[in-house]
Amino acid sequence: MNDLMSLGVHRLWKNAMIDWLRPRADMALVDVGGGTGDIAFKFLEHGGGPVTVVDINAEMLERGRERAIDRGILDGITWINGDAEKLPLDDMSADAFTIAFCIRNVTHIERALAEARRVLKPGGRFLCLEFSHVTAPMLAKLYDTYSFSVLPVLGARVAGDREAYQYLAESIRKFPDQQTFANMIADTGLAGVKVRNLSGGIAALHSAWRV
Repeated sequence: MNDLMSLGVHRLWKNAMIDWLRPRADMALVDVGGGTGDIAFKFLEHGGGPVTVVDINAEMLERGRERAIDRGILDGITWINGDAEKLPLDDMSADAFTIAFCIRNVTHIERALAEARRVLKPGGRFLCLEFSHVTAPMLAKLYDTYSFSVLPVLGARVAGDREAYQYLAESIRKFPDQQTFANMIADTGLAGVKVRNLSGGIAALHSAWRV
């Protein structure tokens, strides 16, 4: 789904997320909504420490485990079936918290942000990658046409599920814009919020710290 929505560019966006995080061997990461393992694998490849992947979808977790085995990754990742709004993790247990293309689908975004802050250690880093609001007017028109006219047709032909791709486009438009989401993060108690637009705002990275 992310491939069609981003035309495959989501892989570069995830690389940008990991580059901004700057993994270290002593950095313990919690990755929420990353059941397929994309962020976890990149984190380990860049020298990161232990990863805990939490996903509400058990099938995605199983797929992630299989992908890890295929890559020869037998240690370093813990896979947990859990809810972003009520993480089955201890307070102040993570050095970093990532969530990519997931928070848009959370029912109560504020609760998920509060959980991120809860599990982070003081000085811990929060990073969120999500589809966002295009900032260039000409690109916005083209992207709207693709999202609402082309994407559902591709979804029907490629995945046999037009409605899921229609929902994807609609959910992106309903998600708070970059500044509004930054304010929500700050209201949770996370500090030093910064935003980086990717590909003209098609996606955005939000960074913050627990102090």
